[in-house]
Amino acid sequence: MILVASYNMRKAIGTDRRRNPGRIIDVLNEVGADVVALQEADRRFGARESALPLHMIEEHSDYKPVPFGARHGSLGWHGNAILVRKDAEVLHHEMLHIPSLEPRGAVMADVSVHGQTLRVVGMHLDLSGLWRRRQAHAILHHLERREEKMPSVLMGDLNEWSVAGGCLRDFAHHHRFADCGRSFHARRPVAQLDRIMVSNEVEILDSGAHQSLQARKASDHLPIWARIRL
Repeated sequence: MILVASYNMRKAIGTDRRRNPGRIIDVLNEVGADVVALQEADRRFGARESALPLHMIEEHSDYKPVPFGARHGSLGWHGNAILVRKDAEVLHHEMLHIPSLEPRGAVMADVSVHGQTLRVVGMHLDLSGLWRRRQAHAILHHLERREEKMPSVLMGDLNEWSVAGGCLRDFAHHHRFADCGRSFHARRPVAQLDRIMVSNEVEILDSGAHQSLQARKASDHLPIWARIRL
């Protein structure tokens, strides 16, 4: 079994409007996933450095970041990042360029976890429904072009408020959704903006939103998780 999670960490700014990366680390440790897709992991302006200092990840968690190397000091690409357990092996990684109205991107990594190989895509889609669908098509097209096929998990903040329409319908052609429940707003979740999707080779054993007291304070999104079997 593999535990995957997705977390829009809002640049480590909590619901109390205070930036506290230590709380994000605490929440990640509470969830205890093997692979985590992060959104809003980097600051938006200036050098766009990681909002989650790399030394804190190294010293206070069991994770290591997938090294996308987009910018010095950044954790990912347009705020998208992937963390894996320190004993996991990163076999391949790349940044996905997707059409966007505002700066957006997606990241992908092939990782070996518990001796099993998994393809992971992390994303944070646009606020515009039209652009979300274009971005979904671009991500799916990129996966289809990959010569080597493998079980895949797509995770992130899709910004899709509808229950089954928009980009959800596009992803649903070849992927199934984990029933993680509502994750936004963290204090009183009313929307299911964050999603975990799996290819047909992946069995979803359990899933949900992590609703600890710390998670309700650390970001305006709750982390979501799914326990899967390949």
